[in-house]
Amino acid sequence: MRNPFTASFGVSPPLLVGRDAILAEFSAALADGPGASGRATLYTGARGSGKTVMLNAAEDLARAEGWLVVSETASPGFVERITTEHLPRLLREFDPKAIQRRLRGVTAPLSAGAVTWDSVERHVVRAGLRSQLELLTELLAEHETGLLLTVDEIHRNQLAELREVATTLQHAFREGRDVAFIGAGLGSSVSDVVNDSVLTFLRRADRHHLGRVRRDDVERGFRVPIEASERRVEPAALAHMVDAVDGYPFMLQLVGSRVWRMHPERTEITLDDAREGVELARDRLGILVHEPALSAASEIDRSFLLAMAQDSGPVRMADIAERLGVTANYASQYRRRLLAAELIEPVGTGRVDFALPYLREYLLAAGPATAGDG
Repeated sequence: MRNPFTASFGVSPPLLVGRDAILAEFSAALADGPGASGRATLYTGARGSGKTVMLNAAEDLARAEGWLVVSETASPGFVERITTEHLPRLLREFDPKAIQRRLRGVTAPLSAGAVTWDSVERHVVRAGLRSQLELLTELLAEHETGLLLTVDEIHRNQLAELREVATTLQHAFREGRDVAFIGAGLGSSVSDVVNDSVLTFLRRADRHHLGRVRRDDVERGFRVPIEASERRVEPAALAHMVDAVDGYPFMLQLVGSRVWRMHPERTEITLDDAREGVELARDRLGILVHEPALSAASEIDRSFLLAMAQDSGPVRMADIAERLGVTANYASQYRRRLLAAELIEPVGTGRVDFALPYLREYLLAAGPATAGDG
């Protein structure tokens, strides 16, 4: 039987759980028309929290409502890709004759007498982001629908291109066009971007932090795909799997995938299957999540994390400072760095804990090699 779980970053799971309310807000924003809260939205969260999966779900929702979608990642040249690939393709596919009709007599010299399709093609490809967006949304308005633009992995490194996108969207929103935007990235990266003096438009966007998923949703995320594939899972096995996930969306898929592989020919998933699959999933999590998450950690960052790892749960900042032999103020500086990197999270007053599941165990097992050069 085919494995129903998708343990790959950015790949939509068979059942998206725990995010219904956020998607419902976006659906309402599309229905409420231009100016609605939620038509500019940012998703933030730690690695593996499901940011890209949420973009996929929002895009599917928009398409189901008849909207066109442009999906990009904030890597170098993404605005050029939008203006030379995505928008021209949508303009051609949507209504080439209408594009010719609207551009005739505008893009060609008045003495030319006529505008050929070749000249229209060249104009559409060369046009800037704002003019292409205006043209497409005017065509879509005739059909009472709009355009959704999503940008994944938002980061300060692409600030110039993000400024162009934000400025264009700001004009589109002011003009009442049917446009929606969703961006996604690590919390610290998104904060860097929205605090830019030019990107004030994004400061007003709705922001949703994708945290842990509730236990009952995790259970449903396992049980429904398993039963849909005509297998069943022992109650004790299911409980062990849910405990291992700790509300972390990517771990849900890792555990599900590894447990399924234990004995796929059997109808029932047993507790032994669950235990073995969970161990394999934890090893894989270290490679896919912990290792890259720690790649930029300095020596002192790592020392702070190792000092935390000595406790089995939330740790007092005073204890960390004592173990490091530093002042409270000094330890607080690194606390802020690690919070921004979403490696740790505050837990009550004066305490912190690891933001990623099994990071404590990974640090203790891997030793100094997990840190960067600092």
